[in-house]
Amino acid sequence: MNYTPNELENLTFKRSVVGGYSEDMVNEVLDRIIEDYTAYIRENIELKDKVAVLNEAILHYKNIEESLQNTLLMAQQTSEEIKRNSYQKAENIIKEAEIKAQKIIDEANQEVLKIKFEYEELKRKLHSYKSKVESLLLSQLEILKPIVEEEAE
Repeated sequence: MNYTPNELENLTFKRSVVGGYSEDMVNEVLDRIIEDYTAYIRENIELKDKVAVLNEAILHYKNIEESLQNTLLMAQQTSEEIKRNSYQKAENIIKEAEIKAQKIIDEANQEVLKIKFEYEELKRKLHSYKSKVESLLLSQLEILKPIVEEEAE
């Protein structure tokens, strides 16, 4: 915003040499006031549009609310029967889920045991491989030792 109402109230224009107000300063002030006024008008229009949209939304939601209330009344009439059926179904689902969960746990435990066995087997093979490589390297060093000593002499 270019000017506050207080600034406009206390605004004084410089006098030009001819005796009137400075035309440039007056035009600048008017341009700023026009900018502000235009912005206020634009904002006012936007706000009115938003209010209209919101009012339409309120009407829409009131219609939805009325429809929901009617639906709720119908739902309350059948809810007790559905509730009884759902408790029975829930118990069955829970029992099935517990059986499936136990099966999954058992399978996971079997998989863990299998992986542990494979891990131990790989560790054993790695140790064996390291021993063979170490043995091979030592034998190679023994073979090279006379050659190195011969060259050193």
